[in-house]
Amino acid sequence: MAETLRRVLSPSRAAGPGEDIAAEAGPPLLLLGGPGSGKTALLFAAALEAAGEGRGPVLFLTRRPLQSLPRRTPAALDPLRLQKIRFQYPPSTHELLRLLCSAHEARGPAPFLLLIDGLEEYLAEDPEPQEAAYLAALLLDTAAHFSHQVGPGRGCGLIVALQTQEEGDSGDALQLSLLQKYFLAQCWLQPTAPGSGHRCFRACLEPGGLGLREEWCVAFQPDGEMRITPWPTQAGDPRSDKGSSSGGQP
Repeated sequence: MAETLRRVLSPSRAAGPGEDIAAEAGPPLLLLGGPGSGKTALLFAAALEAAGEGRGPVLFLTRRPLQSLPRRTPAALDPLRLQKIRFQYPPSTHELLRLLCSAHEARGPAPFLLLIDGLEEYLAEDPEPQEAAYLAALLLDTAAHFSHQVGPGRGCGLIVALQTQEEGDSGDALQLSLLQKYFLAQCWLQPTAPGSGHRCFRACLEPGGLGLREEWCVAFQPDGEMRITPWPTQAGDPRSDKGSSSGGQP
């Protein structure tokens, strides 16, 4: 799902009408960052990007409704795109597992993108590593089931947002290490020196496999608008010329 997120971060790369979508799903992606780093805003922007491609609905899972729509482009106010995003709010891990296990019974068109915000809140209910592994495996299974429903050569992508702590305990580190085995693609959001009246983050996208690492500056204005620009040192950073193989925080 790195390609969808890459198009959010680089709007000039929008898919053309005749572009092959077979590789669109790609490996599942883990969106990582601390509190207030913009994970929800990027996740919602990815939902809008996917909904505008006309290929089917987007399923967005989160414990509670979004308090406001992240601002960035007119797409956030496009009612046709918003109608294609199906929000569901499982309030507990038990309800999330029930929803995922019953995915094969759902009626209507299968989603071609599955998004989950705040995975850490579900994992906190039972922090044992085996529970994290079970939930991760079930998420991948659900995406695979949706992929089978949407038909050959299309597939259902999966992006999961997880809050990280700068000084997490050993249990948090173990959970993250375990999840990274399931989610081969990752995008880290790291805080940088704030600008005048806005919050800034460095977005580092590692698409997994032989894909190239890319970086952007994501800034949130006081009114909530999200502005994205290429990271200024990317052209001279040798890490950007290598395939992503670190599997960890940049």
